Amino acid sequence: MRSRIALFLFLTVSTVHAAAKPHVVAFGKIQTVKLYSDTDEAKAVDLKIRPLYVGTRLKEFTTGPAHEITDRLFVVRRAYRVNDALPTEEGKSPHWLWQLGGWLQIDRSTGRVTALNLPEFDPVYSTAAWYREYAAYCGISDDGKKLSAIVTQLGRRKPVLKKALGEASAEAAADANCDAPTWQRQPARVTFRPADADDVTYTIHGHTADLLAEDNEESEGSE
Repeated sequence: MRSRIALFLFLTVSTVHAAAKPHVVAFGKIQTVKLYSDTDEAKAVDLKIRPLYVGTRLKEFTTGPAHEITDRLFVVRRAYRVNDALPTEEGKSPHWLWQLGGWLQIDRSTGRVTALNLPEFDPVYSTAAWYREYAAYCGISDDGKKLSAIVTQLGRRKPVLKKALGEASAEAAADANCDAPTWQRQPARVTFRPADADDVTYTIHGHTADLLAEDNEESEGSE
C-alpha cells in the first residue's frame, strides 16, 4: 500500500514539474530577403527577417523589433512566404515570394503564438506603433478608399479609437498615406500624421480616447 502511495506521489510531482517547465522562446539568425511590390514586379526592397523558435520548433518568421508588453508577453511582426506560381506553371518548383504579415502575440510562459486581428490593419500600408498594450496605426478600409486613425488594446475586440482621416491611396507608396504615429506618456497621447491632412492628437484613457484640441495644446505649451 505504501509503495502505491509513494508511486502516486512521485508521478504527481513529476507531472506538475513537467507542466511547469518553461518554454524557451528565442529568435534565430537574421536573414536578408527580397520584398517585391504587388504593383510592380521590378521593384524590390531588402527585408530583414528572423525565425521564431519555441523550444527547437520553428513557429514563424518575423521582421522588425519585438515590443515587450509584460515580462511574459511580447508582440512582433510576422513575415511569410507565398507561392506565386501560376496555374499554367503547375509541376514546376514553387515560386516563393516573401510577404509582410500582421502581428503575433507570444506568451513566454506557455510558448503559445497567437495571430492578432487588428481592425483594418493593412500589411502593406499600415505601420503600427506600440505603447504598453496599445497599437496605433493608420487603418485602410476594406475597399481601400478610407484612411482611419486607429488605436487598439490587447484583449479588446473593438478599437479604443477609430476616427476618419480622409482618403487613402492604395496605389501610392506604402508610406505615402500616413507616417507611423508617435506616442508620449503621462498622459498617454498619440499623434497621427496623415499625408493629406493636418496632424491630430488623441489622449488615451484606458478604454477610451479624447481629441486634444489645438487651443488646449497651445495653452499648455505656453505655460
